[in-house]
Amino acid sequence: MGFSKLASTGNETDIDIADLIDFYVDDAATKVITVYVEGIRAVDRFRAATLRAREAGKPVVVFKVGRSESRVRAAVSHTGAMAGEDRVYDALFRQCGVIRAETFGDLLDIPAMLVTGRKMGGKRVAVLTSTGGAGSLVADSCGLGGLDVPLLDAGTATRLAALLDAEAPMTGNPVDVTLAGVKPEIMTAATEALLASDSVDGVVVIVGSSALAQPEIAVQAIRSGAAKSRKPIIAYVSPHAPHILRELNQQGIPAYAVPETCTVALKAAMPVAVRAPVADAAPLAAPEGLRSGTLNEVEARDLFAHYGLTGAEQTIVQTAAEAEAAARRFGGKVVLKVVSQAIPHKSDVGGVKVGLTAETIGRAQTDMAAHLAAQNLPVPEGFLVQKMLSGGMEFILGLRRDPQLGPLLLLGAGGVMAEIMDDSAIRLLPVSEQDARDMVNELRMARVLAGYRGARPYDVEALIQAILALAAMGISLGARLSEAEINPLFVMPEGEGVAAADGLAVIV
Repeated sequence: MGFSKLASTGNETDIDIADLIDFYVDDAATKVITVYVEGIRAVDRFRAATLRAREAGKPVVVFKVGRSESRVRAAVSHTGAMAGEDRVYDALFRQCGVIRAETFGDLLDIPAMLVTGRKMGGKRVAVLTSTGGAGSLVADSCGLGGLDVPLLDAGTATRLAALLDAEAPMTGNPVDVTLAGVKPEIMTAATEALLASDSVDGVVVIVGSSALAQPEIAVQAIRSGAAKSRKPIIAYVSPHAPHILRELNQQGIPAYAVPETCTVALKAAMPVAVRAPVADAAPLAAPEGLRSGTLNEVEARDLFAHYGLTGAEQTIVQTAAEAEAAARRFGGKVVLKVVSQAIPHKSDVGGVKVGLTAETIGRAQTDMAAHLAAQNLPVPEGFLVQKMLSGGMEFILGLRRDPQLGPLLLLGAGGVMAEIMDDSAIRLLPVSEQDARDMVNELRMARVLAGYRGARPYDVEALIQAILALAAMGISLGARLSEAEINPLFVMPEGEGVAAADGLAVIV
């Protein structure tokens, strides 16, 4: 591959990564911008520069080192523990339309594909080979990487059958031309047939051992196909033959010696949806008298309610008698929680009891107070009696201010299993309604939200509005908000909204 420019930013006391990306956007000799990065200091400028590069048709590929380092600061919330530094960078790159190189080798191999300007119209890949084993390696890698290696359409299958004198249409994929592939006209015609197919978005041609003696056969086939189509076409050279790799790459045909790299290259050629950051609207005014420190649940719930995030009906009590009276007023089952700014995770210390009634809550309050005292915990500010919700799905919705990258939102599976489930999505502020919708759709739980196996769907639109409400809170409070979290946030059946069942906030 050809380098047009190479620069190091050093310690970035003056010129940084964003400056260089901006410069290369205007450089006529540069088609793809690759970046090796240890950290990003000016996130807003990086987002602006990468968006400008995308608008100019210049993809940005980033290799971020330090992925294995443990830099998650001590966090009060589950959100802080779940949104580690590397996941936040993943979110940033996604929102900027940046292609992340998973390995250093990818940082060199991906641009070889992107510099051709060819784009995958979908996920369907055809593999053309004269050696079955290599074709299977590439097909398997594509499948594991999220690409499709589908059966061929009838027209293409018939065309290939005629070309190879086969008795039946050749619908199989990979397409194995066997020894017929040593004939230049066969290999070229088969390549062109696959590229012309409406059921194929990209083609991988295997340059196998039979081509080592006559590499021009495969090279000519690929070159001829590339001249007649704008679809991505790449070569997998197996066994390793540096002279063939060099010949193909020098002619602008991406060629790789590892099957997994073929998958990486084709995925990099998929279209990337990029949206500019949301324009700053007039933020809501912060509530008056908001104190600093870790808010107790009642204070946090009041803060959330100020931004439109309301929850289950509740009241604060001090005694067992008051708890019994509140339970009778609510009717049905209730939840009892300790209220203490010193106890952010109440379940860990026995500070939550669910499924209580007016007949059982008094004893539960007495036992809870004694249990907390036995742990030498600070005397609580009180106890919360909350109407117990049922029929909803539990989510975690949190916000954290990353010391380098700024405020971020996290949405994921909630409740006590939040960190164990490992099902969450992250975005940096600001976010749009489409960002919120994408966060929901990224979750494995999204299938259940939509009404899995005929079940009644849940209120996805209300969840999206809740995400936007917490984002608005983050913009409004700015640097004062260190962490905020609702866990669980109950998403009720469609038309019934959402309800915050527990929350915390840390104000600086």
